[in-house]
Amino acid sequence: MQTTLNPAPTQTKFPPFSLARLLRTVFNPSAKEGVCILIDLPDPSGVKDFAFLENPQFSIQRNAYHYFYRGLRQGVLEELGLTGGELFAYKMTGGSNLDLPDEAWAPDGRRLSLSRDIYPHYKIILCISTFSATAPLTAFARQYGFRGATLHGLNEIILNSGLAVDYNEVSRLAEKLRLGMTRADWIEIDFLVGDRKLTLHLDLGKQEAQKSHGLCLGGPDVANLPAGEIYYVPTGAEGEFPLRYEDGTVGLMTVTGGRVVRATLLNGNEATILAHQKKLASDPVTGELGELGFGTQVLPVSGRDIQDEKILGTIHVATGRSDHLGGHLTPDKFADPKNATHDDILFSPTKTPGITVTQARMFRDGALKILIEDYKPIHMRELLDA
Repeated sequence: MQTTLNPAPTQTKFPPFSLARLLRTVFNPSAKEGVCILIDLPDPSGVKDFAFLENPQFSIQRNAYHYFYRGLRQGVLEELGLTGGELFAYKMTGGSNLDLPDEAWAPDGRRLSLSRDIYPHYKIILCISTFSATAPLTAFARQYGFRGATLHGLNEIILNSGLAVDYNEVSRLAEKLRLGMTRADWIEIDFLVGDRKLTLHLDLGKQEAQKSHGLCLGGPDVANLPAGEIYYVPTGAEGEFPLRYEDGTVGLMTVTGGRVVRATLLNGNEATILAHQKKLASDPVTGELGELGFGTQVLPVSGRDIQDEKILGTIHVATGRSDHLGGHLTPDKFADPKNATHDDILFSPTKTPGITVTQARMFRDGALKILIEDYKPIHMRELLDA
């Protein structure tokens, strides 16, 4: 049996969401492998008797229950020959990629330990949460030997599109881009905010570009779904870039030595900037640029960064924790554990109105290539069409 959901209308036609197809493609699981689902709640005891289902504010967790938990138990476990299918809850971390608490709750009211009762006993763990858990879950996957997927921010647009695609094809196209962008010397991004022009230069040191492609077929690892991006961990960075905060304030980030060292107000709430500047001063590694990513898929805007940063023509940089991407910045290097987040900063027409990426260019093999111009893929499209 396949759990399906009718696709929402978009310019691109997607097949109906199928949990069986997604799990089969992403994991190619073996018979008898155990699978479970993790969700986050402000009070994890709210998973008892599935009481959280009565609260409409927990739409992500309700989607986890309806499309994943029920899907597993209404035929997908049997179809794929899997075991388990349990759902557990842990306390919301409050930030992107912060370490997970160890305590978890089961729907029958039991209080459990993730490290004792869950990680060692399942081969596939699906984390469907409000806040991303990719970094900590990747570390636990390597420690305990499971595979997993993180699907934070899950909504119906994502179910209808980003999780309905063929990830073999996503992987194939991402590899074409990766091969055309790997071992670059540097990338520069030009921004326009009003009439102000800013440029951020990111050194890449001829590193191998990496891809988030949605397949988790080998050893212990965690896929971040929806997938579809090419990314690097910068070796250095200099210049300036704009940052649009959640309250709409836009700040100017000054980058020196690979870190944001100063935030100044461009427009909006000065208190927002002062709070950020205070954080940078008290815990300087919070400003470290730990990722540069480029979307590779044609997808509808979902309103969630997890999908919208995978759209071809968008760019994101991230500050903070980078160990899950192959970087050196681990949680122990932060002055305050609550600051050990990995925070994506997405630039796209819908996420950052008033900010335009006028050009992103790459220097590689002695040649300069324009990757993106005004959010339209240029050389990236050439690579895909080759």
